[in-house]
Amino acid sequence: MKKIKMTVSGRVQGVGFRYMTKMVADQIGIAGIVRNEDDGSVYIEAVGPTDKIDAFIAAVKRSPSPSGKVEAFAIHEDANIENYISFRVTN
Repeated sequence: MKKIKMTVSGRVQGVGFRYMTKMVADQIGIAGIVRNEDDGSVYIEAVGPTDKIDAFIAAVKRSPSPSGKVEAFAIHEDANIENYISFRVTN
C-alpha cells in the first residue's frame, strides 16, 4: 500500500474540485480525504496500491473538475497516514 499526501493549488476551490476528486477516487478504488485549506489550496491524503495511487495522482494533476485548473502541486509519501476505508470530503 502506498500512502501519499498532496497539496494542489490553482483554481481548485469553488469549482467542485473536492467532490470530483472524490468521484475519481471512488472510481479508481482509492481511500482517503480531501479538504479545502485557508490559503486557497486543496489538501488530499490517499491510500491504495501503487498503480491506483499513480492513476489517481495523474487524474488530480489534470483537474477532475472541468472548471478547475491545477497550477502547482506537491506530493509526499507518508507512512503515518491512517488506513482509510473510504474516500471522503472533510470540509
